[in-house]
Amino acid sequence: MFYKGFFKRIIPFFLTFAAGLFIASLFVPLSMPNLRFPSRGSHKYREVHRLRMELNETRRENNDLKKEIRELKQNTEFGIRYSVPPVNVDAPIPPPPPRAPRAPKHDR
Repeated sequence: MFYKGFFKRIIPFFLTFAAGLFIASLFVPLSMPNLRFPSRGSHKYREVHRLRMELNETRRENNDLKKEIRELKQNTEFGIRYSVPPVNVDAPIPPPPPRAPRAPKHDR
């Protein structure tokens, strides 16, 4: 008697659980995930290493460009002041603007 009530409650639970797993397996894989990622880690390491090398190269290039700009500013300040003679332009004076037209007189 005891076993009959037990089976009446447990069997429907297991059948429903099995049906749920079957339906879920159609949409989601139920297998255990592979926790070993050997190629993934080395790929990330190579990518990070490449990015660090690129960053260092960009910093070096940036410093070189800043140094070059600084040198050009120092060289051109002295050169522009004393190497270019002043320009004297003798241009004729422009004519004055025309007078505004007079307003018409109205007959009274």
